Amino acid sequence: MADNYLEKRYEEVFSGKDKSLKNHKKTSSHPSLNSLLLKNRSYRGYDPSREVLLEELKEIVNVNNKIPSAKNQQVLRFHLITKNNGSTQMLPLIKFGAALPQLHLPLEGAQPEAFIIICSTVPENKWVDIDLGISAQSMLLKAVEMGLNGICIGAFNKEEVSNTFSLRYDPVMILAIGKGNEKIQILDISPEDNHNYYRENGIHFVPKVNPDDLII
Repeated sequence: MADNYLEKRYEEVFSGKDKSLKNHKKTSSHPSLNSLLLKNRSYRGYDPSREVLLEELKEIVNVNNKIPSAKNQQVLRFHLITKNNGSTQMLPLIKFGAALPQLHLPLEGAQPEAFIIICSTVPENKWVDIDLGISAQSMLLKAVEMGLNGICIGAFNKEEVSNTFSLRYDPVMILAIGKGNEKIQILDISPEDNHNYYRENGIHFVPKVNPDDLII
């Protein structure tokens, strides 16, 4: 009897007759990489009602033991900041929206309240920068998968950030994480067009070189 049952199950599974498997396939779909990339924009305004928890930041950082590392050096380390442990101290130390200085971003009431400070255990060099780019993009894609958004921040006072948060290693980049509340649209441009982002009628436009012009 047992042998007969196993034989029937084998036929059901490999002949495509197992309804439970079919239903599972329908409900276990995941977003495509292209959809995640399109949603992974640099947000400069966030919804204050959506608090980002420490456990969520940890989940985002966890991608770092699954991604490539130049020469497998793995020198990046991460300091996590939430609304409850230092976000108000961070805001005066960072700047973003350099192409829109007249707006003084982030706007009042739309500031990010969660941050990941990316540090390096060795002096910054091209290998560290390779790791930094891979890490930052991977973490932001993970945030998007979780229904969050973010931005890479390179304009900050390294010494003040290090002292304020008692960092053991030098900070090389900061990620702001939250639920973006802006409308962002990509525009196809030629390589000769202006690459600066801008805002018009409440929409943040981001010029990107047409894919056909990227191939040489």
